[in-house]
Amino acid sequence: MEDLVIRDADVVDGSGADAYRADVVIDAGRIVSIVKEAAAAGCQRPRATREIDAEGLVLSPGFIDMHAHSDLALLRDPDHSAKAAQGVTLEVLGQDGLSYAPVDDRTLEEVRRAITGWNGYGDDIDFDWRSVGGYLDRLDRGIAVNAAYLIPQGTVRALVVGWEDRAATPAELDRMRQLVAEGLEQGAVGLSSGLTYTPGMYARDAELTELCRVVGSYGGYYCPHHRSYGAGALEAYAEMVALTREAGCPLHLAHATMNFGVNKGRAPELLALLDRALEAGADITLDTYPYTPGCTTLAALLPSWASEGGPEEILARLTDPATAGRIRHDLEVTGSDGCHGVPVEWETIEISGVADPALGDFVGRTVQEAADLRGEAPWDTARRLLVRDRLGTTILQHVGHEENVRAIMRHRAHTGGSDGILRGSKPHPRAYGTFPRYLGHYVRELGVLTLEECVAHLTSRPAARLRLPDRGLVREGYRADLVLFDPRTVAPGATFAEPRRLPTGIPYVLVDGRFVIEDGRRTDALPGRSVRRTPL
Repeated sequence: MEDLVIRDADVVDGSGADAYRADVVIDAGRIVSIVKEAAAAGCQRPRATREIDAEGLVLSPGFIDMHAHSDLALLRDPDHSAKAAQGVTLEVLGQDGLSYAPVDDRTLEEVRRAITGWNGYGDDIDFDWRSVGGYLDRLDRGIAVNAAYLIPQGTVRALVVGWEDRAATPAELDRMRQLVAEGLEQGAVGLSSGLTYTPGMYARDAELTELCRVVGSYGGYYCPHHRSYGAGALEAYAEMVALTREAGCPLHLAHATMNFGVNKGRAPELLALLDRALEAGADITLDTYPYTPGCTTLAALLPSWASEGGPEEILARLTDPATAGRIRHDLEVTGSDGCHGVPVEWETIEISGVADPALGDFVGRTVQEAADLRGEAPWDTARRLLVRDRLGTTILQHVGHEENVRAIMRHRAHTGGSDGILRGSKPHPRAYGTFPRYLGHYVRELGVLTLEECVAHLTSRPAARLRLPDRGLVREGYRADLVLFDPRTVAPGATFAEPRRLPTGIPYVLVDGRFVIEDGRRTDALPGRSVRRTPL
């Protein structure tokens, strides 16, 4: 007999087609048969060593998180309930141009310092890899969910050029192309950039185009956090569309939002831009999270000139009064490129986490509120935090617009991505709630998407972008990465007040045919592995 039969499920198969009722049989990690209700009438129903009564539950493919920051979380805590409990069966790591491979000893230390706010410093991690392949091999020792990896362009630039604001030499560009090719050959699915983060932001378009040519030749895709989500956002999107068209490389736009007051109600302009490109033959997808606030590090708001040279140089500038005054002017008056060209509004910047526990009283307050309590200017509070926390402070930015969020999630190129940062005392609830929020709030409560549409956005569309031939659909022969959820009750538990609460209404999640969530509880199974690029 087979391993498992899921009986009487309402199958939403990921294609966008209408749901149907069926028994789904799983064996050796794959879907071996699907017996629809009509076909089962009058004949013996399939049997297995175990049966799940799915009456009233929807069976769908596992959700694919197209923008995850679990690069160290998967190693630190393989249980990974934050994502497994949401029905996520695959995450895409290496985002925003900064991660932990490829590196040498110097670059690894620099990157660990630079993104402490995203992933922690990693004192509890044995960094026993340096290459992309070595990192993927490390994941293969056993994790809760599957993971794919994007080569981080900022890390590659740090390794070859350093953290300086200058053009790469021809020899350096050749070396970066080589590193990107090696990473793709070792299994990466594409290239990411963080073009408001150092040192990736120092790359000119010509340099990025050359790296994207390599990515396109291997069948990968480019995933930029582009140069502005605020002032100049449309121009920044257009820049990425033109760049990838020239390079012959597919484009996936990370956390494709239109934020800050300058972009209120302007999502239709972005979607029109993308539609024109798609109609002209461009290969474009995008991801979003279903919330209005964003999340990043406090240091990310600084102007690029103040971030040149890496973390120690940033701290030195912050402790020099004259240079700190220039930084303040760029932030509050000019509009720092790190803050997307918009003068910072301190009342929208909420402290969500600190690296130093002694600074915990700041968490949950905006910079403005913390400054008012201390009787000082907000910049003085922000500067103190940056220096004392050694750039490890994370923030929520309350600068989004609900009408933009809804408009973009309806688009034909849309997929789901949590952009979930799991560190900090009060992380963004998207890390724990993105996928049930799509299903509960935007499908059941608001009707922005139908259930079938939404599941397709979260499953088959991202699987197609990742070029996965046997994931993203409920089909015979496909891998049994599956979710059973109750469409009447599925909802995020996470809120801004209690961001680590697990969702409700998702009783079963399978990865490679093994339960990681069973009867609503995390099992001890670690069936996840790296998912590597499918060769052309």
